[in-house]
Amino acid sequence: MFELIRANQQRSAFLVAGMALVLLTLGYAVGEALGAGVGPLGLFGGLVIWVVMSLTAYFQGGRLLLAISRARQIDKTDHPILFNVVEEMCVASGTPRVPDIWIIDDDAPNAFATGRDADHASVAVTSGLLKLLTRDELQGVIAHEIAHVRNRDVLYMTMVTVMLGSIVLLADIGRRSLFYGSRSRTGGRDSRRGGQAEAILLIVVVLVILFAPLIARLIYLAVSRKREYLADACGALYSRYPEGLASALEKLAGSTKKLQSATTATAALYIVNPLRVTARGLADLTSTHPPTSQRVRILRSMGGSPGFSTYEQAFKRVTGRAVGVIPLVELAAERRPAPPRTAGIGDPRTLLDRTREATDLLWHLQHYAFIACSCGTNLKVPPAFAGKKIECPHCSRMHAVPAVPAAEADEARTPVE
Repeated sequence: MFELIRANQQRSAFLVAGMALVLLTLGYAVGEALGAGVGPLGLFGGLVIWVVMSLTAYFQGGRLLLAISRARQIDKTDHPILFNVVEEMCVASGTPRVPDIWIIDDDAPNAFATGRDADHASVAVTSGLLKLLTRDELQGVIAHEIAHVRNRDVLYMTMVTVMLGSIVLLADIGRRSLFYGSRSRTGGRDSRRGGQAEAILLIVVVLVILFAPLIARLIYLAVSRKREYLADACGALYSRYPEGLASALEKLAGSTKKLQSATTATAALYIVNPLRVTARGLADLTSTHPPTSQRVRILRSMGGSPGFSTYEQAFKRVTGRAVGVIPLVELAAERRPAPPRTAGIGDPRTLLDRTREATDLLWHLQHYAFIACSCGTNLKVPPAFAGKKIECPHCSRMHAVPAVPAAEADEARTPVE
C-alpha cells in the first residue's frame, strides 16, 4: 500500500504543478486584457493567488469545502449505524484515526471525503444516502471514501478543487475585462506602430482566457477519474464484499436528484457525479467520474473475490484496456486475495425505518425536542416552542418542552464555523 500512496503523491504533485502553471499563465493573460504591458503584474497577481489558495487549501481546504456543501458535523449518538460502519472500515483499512463525520441535508444520495491527511480527514454523506442504502451498501460507499483518505487522495483533490475554483473565477474576471482592456489598447495609440503584433498578442490573451478553464478541468479529470477506480478496488478489499459497493453505485446512478450544494469545482470529490450529467459523447469525456455502469460491471466481474489482482483482471476484461489501474508493485506484493464475504451482513431496517432515522437526525441537528408521550406518540417539537407547553394531538396530555441553550441555538444556525 505504501507504493500505491507514493505513486499517487508523485502523480498528484505533477498535476498540481500543471494546475499552477495554468493559473500563472491565466494571470498574465488577464493582466494583458486589462491593458498593454500589464501582463507581468497579472503574472505576479496569479502567483500571489496561487500561494494564498495553496495555503488555504492545505490548512483550511477541508473546512471550506464542507462549508460550501452546507454540511453539519454529527456524533455517534446522532446515527450509531453510520459511525459503526465508518469505524469498521477504518479498522479494515488500517486508518489510524476515525474521520470526522458530517451530514448534508439533501435528498440526493452522495458522499465525499476531504482533509489534508488521515489525522485531519472528514467524511460527509447526504441524508438521501442514509435513506436509500442498506447497511451493506453504506459500508461499500464508506469503504470507498476511506480509501481516498488512506491513499492520500484527499489533500490533492482538495487543493486542485480550490485551484480550479480560482482559475474559473480569474478567467471570468478576464472575460469581463476584455472589452474595457481592448478599448484602452486602441485609445490614443498610433495604429501603424506595433498594431499587428499587439493584435496577435490580444488574440493569444483571448484564447488563454477562454481555454484556461477547460485545460484546468482536463487536468482535474486526470486527477480524479483514475482515483475512482483505485478507490473502488480498495473499497471492495476493505469491505470484502464488492456487491455492496456495486449495488450502492447502481442506486446512486439511478437517482434523478441533483445535489443542490454541488458545483463544477467540487463535483469530482463525490463518489458519483452530483450534477447528474446524462448526455453521452463529449459529456462522457469531460465528466469528473468514470461511467458508473462500467464501475458496477467491474465490481461484479470480480466474482466476489476482493483483491487487487481480481479487480485488475476485471478492469481489463470490462474496459478492454491492456493497462490497468493498480500499480505493478502492489500486484506483485499481493500474495493472495482477501477472503470474501459470501453474503452481506444484512439489514433488518426497511426504507421507512432508514428515512425516519435520517429525518430524526436532521431534526436533532435543528434542535427539535423529542418527547415520548405515554400514549405511544413520539412528538418532535421545533425549537420555537422551547420552554412552553404543548398538547399531545392523540391523548390531549400536556407536555413541557425543554428549553434550548443559547449556545446550541447559535450552533444550529452555523453549519461550519
